[in-house]
Amino acid sequence: MRVLMVSDVYFPRVNGVSTSIETFRRCLEKIGVEVRLVVPKYADEANESGIIRVAGRPLPGDPEDRLVGWRAMHREVLAAAEDCDLIHIQTPFIAHYAGLKAARRLGLPVVATYHTLFEEYLHHYAPLIPAGWLRGQARAFSRRQCNQLDGIVVPSTAMRDRLSQYGVATAMHVLPTGIPLERFGGGNRQAFRRTYGILSTRPVALFVGRVAHEKNIEFLLQALVHALKGRPDLLLVIAGEGPAMNDLQQRVKTLKLQDNVQFIGYLDRKQALPDCYAAADVFVFASLTETQGLVLLEAMAAGLPVIALAEMGTRDILDPHRGAISPPKEAPAFGAALADYLNRPANWAPMRSEALRYASEWSDIAMAERLAELYRQLISAKISPNPASTVTALNQA
Repeated sequence: MRVLMVSDVYFPRVNGVSTSIETFRRCLEKIGVEVRLVVPKYADEANESGIIRVAGRPLPGDPEDRLVGWRAMHREVLAAAEDCDLIHIQTPFIAHYAGLKAARRLGLPVVATYHTLFEEYLHHYAPLIPAGWLRGQARAFSRRQCNQLDGIVVPSTAMRDRLSQYGVATAMHVLPTGIPLERFGGGNRQAFRRTYGILSTRPVALFVGRVAHEKNIEFLLQALVHALKGRPDLLLVIAGEGPAMNDLQQRVKTLKLQDNVQFIGYLDRKQALPDCYAAADVFVFASLTETQGLVLLEAMAAGLPVIALAEMGTRDILDPHRGAISPPKEAPAFGAALADYLNRPANWAPMRSEALRYASEWSDIAMAERLAELYRQLISAKISPNPASTVTALNQA
């Protein structure tokens, strides 16, 4: 089986979509599915087998991303898809239209992963436009795109339910991104702390992710104010980069948290990130718009307990209450839960063990096998179409 994945974003641009694509690509190839990628060119990336780069220019207002050429993307996708069995679209921009057009021309099944809940994001980037109007446009846009497809992969039941509310009728399959468990174990706690000047005895709460407004990091700062009442030596480490960095750094000064917050920027995923997880005592997360919350599972795979808000896609991970605590969506309650956890070291070891066991149930190979089976079903249905139409949920293993 040969699959073409097409996306408007990929490494070296670091985000959840890039991580999901690479995780599935690597594991699908291990189980005999050949994956070809058509993705943006960012700078002078080395040639890599199976990856076709399309030139683009920095996106206005967000220079980390690239806007690829419309004609170039369509041309490369069509050429790359000629000997493929299925097209898998990963983003709803130029890649969507190029992938859809190629699939229709070549008679191939086409599936897309709906990674991002755009209605919750747009108002951060267009604050002068009424939020209600933006949400309505985002819903209509997503409904039109999704109903053009043969299948939709969603990373959580919350996303499936939201798209159903939009009026999406295409079959939806709940299939989260798996975790490469071996990548996050074995980090060097002391080496990381020495590098960043963190005392070996100081309690550390960690956030990893894009430093953007939709991640609700401002809430973590507010919660930290309350946590310090019970644990005044607490340090919040924020690992990542993004457009909200300057605003958050200013907010730290306003709240007089300079001694308790440390921004450390982007970390290499191969060694520095596992070391960072190992250096922390608890992982904290407050995003209200995650479609899955992959970073929570990464933390758990490193044996790091999680304190996070159970909202949208993170509910699938947090609701079982295994290796994780889900406080109310109030900064005082979140801060109190954080301080209470850190003041009860006898609970740390059991929660770390529980987090590790739970993360093992979300392995990357298991999820890739489920995706390969979905591909086979869609290819078979294209060859021998079945008029019946149903909405299917592939429950988490």
